[in-house]
Amino acid sequence: MGGAGILLLLLLAELGAGAAWRPPKGKCPLSCSCSKDSALCEGSPDLPESFSPTLLSLSLVRIGVTQLKAGSFLKVPSLHLLLFTFNSFSMIEDDAFAGLSHLQYLFIEDNEIGSISKNALRGLRSLTHLSLANNHLETLPRFLFRGLETLTHVDLRGNPFQCDCRVLWLLQWIPSVNASVGTGACAGPTALAYMQLGHLDPKTFKCRTIELSRFQTVGESALGVETFSYQGEPHMVLAQPFAGRCLILSWDYSLQRFRLEEELSAPSVVSCKPLVLGLRLFMLAARLWGGSQLWVRPGPGLRLAPTQALAPKRLLRPNDAELLWLDGQPCFVVADASKAGSTTLLCRDGPGFYPRQSLHAWHRDTDAEAFELDGRPHLLLASASQRPVLFHWSGGRFERRTDIPEAEDVYATRHFRASGDVFLCLTRYIGDSLVMRWDGSMFRLLQQLPSRGAHVFQPLLIGRDQLAILGSDFAFSQVFRLVPDKGLLEPLQELGPPALVAPRAFAHIAMAGRRFLFAACFKGPTQIYQLHELDLSA
Repeated sequence: MGGAGILLLLLLAELGAGAAWRPPKGKCPLSCSCSKDSALCEGSPDLPESFSPTLLSLSLVRIGVTQLKAGSFLKVPSLHLLLFTFNSFSMIEDDAFAGLSHLQYLFIEDNEIGSISKNALRGLRSLTHLSLANNHLETLPRFLFRGLETLTHVDLRGNPFQCDCRVLWLLQWIPSVNASVGTGACAGPTALAYMQLGHLDPKTFKCRTIELSRFQTVGESALGVETFSYQGEPHMVLAQPFAGRCLILSWDYSLQRFRLEEELSAPSVVSCKPLVLGLRLFMLAARLWGGSQLWVRPGPGLRLAPTQALAPKRLLRPNDAELLWLDGQPCFVVADASKAGSTTLLCRDGPGFYPRQSLHAWHRDTDAEAFELDGRPHLLLASASQRPVLFHWSGGRFERRTDIPEAEDVYATRHFRASGDVFLCLTRYIGDSLVMRWDGSMFRLLQQLPSRGAHVFQPLLIGRDQLAILGSDFAFSQVFRLVPDKGLLEPLQELGPPALVAPRAFAHIAMAGRRFLFAACFKGPTQIYQLHELDLSA
């Protein structure tokens, strides 16, 4: 006989001391044996209802009910002890013990209970001893013990607990209460089978995840998407080559959706790059034909207007544009993919931006990425003719530092920082896209991810999560999340169905207490997703 059984006999002896077992007239069901203050019922086809309201202890053995419903014991409010054993019921509903404010001992042992509602124990404010031992419980609902401040002993042994995220709250609750808790062993998953719950470390459980759901569609196709903040309000700008415009979006607080704020005429645009300096908004529109332009909004309430043609003899076929700061001044770098043109660094000089340096001539650059490394500005250029080349800022100009090994056929490059390290996401159209990490002297291969028609491998820091999205022209785009203790990207979810149609850029924005992901697509509409945080331990 277990400790709970021995305790039960002692309690029954105490509660029934000095009383002969006899059924009080009209107050004891036929299937029960009763004394002055106690009742023992066995083999009843249903839950007996005709007990004395002053009954102190009740034992129910092999009764025929299949579940304990709300208010099952309202007619015996004086109970101090309640025992269920060897019964066939499988569920305990909310408020099953309502009205038992004096109950101190509740033993629900050796039954077939597989489910218990989170408010099943609500109102048991005097409860000191609780046993749910030897049932079929694989988990317990969070907040099951809320309000049970008087508990001193809890027995959960003999249940086939699945030690996944659903038991995390229990592991966190046990050390927080002034009660002895018998937990027993895990039945699963396989890696944790037979391990004592008390030996599990809550810190090893990864029970928070995120999910992206479709929120809104912007009709025209786009090659690029950028975020910026103007006058304290977040904005997005889409480069829409077929519509021939840079489309600026802001948040409509009434409709709770993104709306058109302004559009700039920019035929064959490939990149719209914003820069905010005080009250002035600059927009670089890199175009395949007709020359790239700089647009300026002088102040709030005014519209953007074209003010300058940018390096018309150097930028013949721009493919990407990036913003960077050099020696305290804002600059743009525009990657040019033509043989006759050259990637060009444009820095602010007076009212406009003018060429400061030509880079990587004749190499047909497809992408540029600016970042800091070892405390200095660096620039990484990807091209159709060679491996990506890394430049560093020295003496007022960019100088070649090294190339990226094992990285042929890279179309685009992006970087992110995590735990003090610098990582690269290198996009390959076919084959494997690459994740590399800076080791202090060079970037070294860390991870390879299969690419199927990829033009973008975009890292994004969204809240606490470092994500990376690998686009695909032939399949669903894949969202990865960095696992900090491994330093590797692991799959999180696919974007679809329906699949994104030729995704080319991703960006995120926080708006009105919510987080959104924009997916600019070359052969379909831009899709906007909303990010939701999920607690798997709930």
